[in-house]
Amino acid sequence: MHLEAWQTKIDEKRIEPHQPSIVDTIPILSNITDFSEIKGQEHVKRALEVASAGGHNMLLMGPPGAGKTLLARAIPSILPEMSIEEALDVTRIYSVADQLPSDTPLMQLRPFRSPHHTISHAGLVGGGNWPRPGEISLAHRGVLFLDEFPEFGSRVLEVMRQPMEDKRVTISRAQGSLTFPANFQLIAAMNPCPCGYAGDPEKACTCSHQTVTRYQKRISGPMLDRIDIHIEVPRVDFEKLSDNRRGEASEDIRVRVDEARSRQRARFSGLNNGVMTNADMRVTEVRQFCELDVEGQTLIKAAMTQLQLSARAYHRILKLARTIADLAGKESIQSTHLAEALQYQPKGMIM
Repeated sequence: MHLEAWQTKIDEKRIEPHQPSIVDTIPILSNITDFSEIKGQEHVKRALEVASAGGHNMLLMGPPGAGKTLLARAIPSILPEMSIEEALDVTRIYSVADQLPSDTPLMQLRPFRSPHHTISHAGLVGGGNWPRPGEISLAHRGVLFLDEFPEFGSRVLEVMRQPMEDKRVTISRAQGSLTFPANFQLIAAMNPCPCGYAGDPEKACTCSHQTVTRYQKRISGPMLDRIDIHIEVPRVDFEKLSDNRRGEASEDIRVRVDEARSRQRARFSGLNNGVMTNADMRVTEVRQFCELDVEGQTLIKAAMTQLQLSARAYHRILKLARTIADLAGKESIQSTHLAEALQYQPKGMIM
């Protein structure tokens, strides 16, 4: 056969290479708790939906056995898929930390990190003679779940404050400094007191007032001020536990979360400053995208006066209201969205 004829035959059978997308390779979430399996706690599920839609930090407080850990571990089932850029960022971090599985060339699911409360500050934020990423960087674009929140060392928690603001952490050594990304969503869970039953309507608390105060003050005010959603998780009634009816499935909630995230991506697409979710917004973006009408201005003014809110809390409420409006498919923030955002503010000590 002549060379020209052979070349033509090869050309006729040439197949263009497939360009895979991350959507083609998303694994099935088979080992994650579905929201439909959790009995009761509808208001907590709603708060988790809001937190997931906007990337907001959240604190769950309630007695032992109320389902705080179960609810937090169900969050991955409603989180939106990572974009290819986010997946590459996460993969780089796990590769540097030598935690990338040999059979996983690309991290496809959002990270969910749950370190024990005995972790050191170097293990949490990173460190070592040659700096390595810590848990807050391994949770980049995902969730950092801190169970038994007050049991973490005060120094360990305080070193998280700056990374929570800057979305990155810089570790300096004599040889130089390294900066790791740390744009994570904090989900924390805690009991209201050492015995766990302060404020419980059925079981009496055995702790003194001073003990409860000292326990709750392990979490500093500046740290609590960086948490967008504070929600109480009460014990579940027998009627709800024994009810065979299933709640709303995670798949349905995830659709709403995806739609809200899509609205945020479209809103922030022209900024080019790293803002991807409502929780990432700075003062400039809040002023631009969180305008209130006259009724909303009156409501937030009254709340600022009665609750003695800080400037950070004011912007936090506006960002939460923006996320709630996105979930409702509304372009402007209405007073109902603002009222729901105000419900997620800390209620003070539970007694």
